[in-house]
Amino acid sequence: MQLATGTEPRDEYLSLEAAAGARKLVEDVMLVKPGENVVITADTSSDGRVVEATAAAVFAASAVPTVVWYDTRPTAVVEPPGPVRGAVARADVWIEFAFAYILYTQAFKEALASGARYICLAGMDVDMLTKTVGRVDYPKLLALGETLRSLVEAADEVRVVSPAGTDLTAYNRGRLARQSGKLADRPGEAIMLGGQVSWCPIEESINGTLVFDGAVWPPAEIGLLRAPVVLTVERGVVTAIDGGAEARVFRSWLESFSDERMFWIAHYSLGFNPGVMRPTGRIVEDERVFGSIEIGLGSQGPQHRAKTWWAASHTDGIVLAPTIHLDGVALEVGGRYVHPDAVAGCRALGVAGY
Repeated sequence: MQLATGTEPRDEYLSLEAAAGARKLVEDVMLVKPGENVVITADTSSDGRVVEATAAAVFAASAVPTVVWYDTRPTAVVEPPGPVRGAVARADVWIEFAFAYILYTQAFKEALASGARYICLAGMDVDMLTKTVGRVDYPKLLALGETLRSLVEAADEVRVVSPAGTDLTAYNRGRLARQSGKLADRPGEAIMLGGQVSWCPIEESINGTLVFDGAVWPPAEIGLLRAPVVLTVERGVVTAIDGGAEARVFRSWLESFSDERMFWIAHYSLGFNPGVMRPTGRIVEDERVFGSIEIGLGSQGPQHRAKTWWAASHTDGIVLAPTIHLDGVALEVGGRYVHPDAVAGCRALGVAGY
């Protein structure tokens, strides 16, 4: 997978900052309480420093950390080994650092049904932990997210265009939006890293051209994009994929599942974490590039409050510098928020340039 930079390997690199970020993650985001069983899953592509710092933070919070390591699977949404499945099914809190995430698998569904509070932090390294959690004012980040969520939810028509060629129109028709980067305050709920608002317009209303120009993952062969991947969308279904070598890899990967639902638009997600200003090839970061929009294909989980379906896998692509109009009113232009309410939230958060 193509990354923007390598990961600094020294144990002392950002060690204090990572410790502070892990404490915030455990106590302020996952809301871990004394005595809770916290299962941390990681594969052989995970950053051990993040895993260790998080386990230490769990223990310092008087909870019980259990770390489960296993081999890196060839792609995401592959059932984990049986012992992993058993561990997460008995967790009060489940923190996933596995690069090949198991979100949307049967193991994931069983864990949520058993009441686990889950967060997907696939591929998080110490740099990412520090930038997106440790150094971010989380309450103000959530406040901006609530502003964006309410603006999206109040709108019907959503039009997204981008310099790379995206021109996509859809209608919400009363669909609800969700700040997926919320706090883990409900048993049996999946949350994501802060800095993302997600929803799905009425699927059959989604039409136009979608161009991924930031990153796509999975498949593992892509990550950062060297050239745009152009998708034709008709009534919420991708009917054509054009572009260069990466577009061909992406199309072949989707086709390999022999599952038509892999071509269905599953969700829209606004990215607004101020710790991420450009794609890195780590999808959890890339989905939160400030001012970007991410669009997912494949499985649509119940958290999106739409139709809900399960496909063979799931993938996400990033559209950079979009211009988004809600009922004809600009939310952002060229990746910069211009709606007065959003601008006020950016200023409160201390985002540069606002």
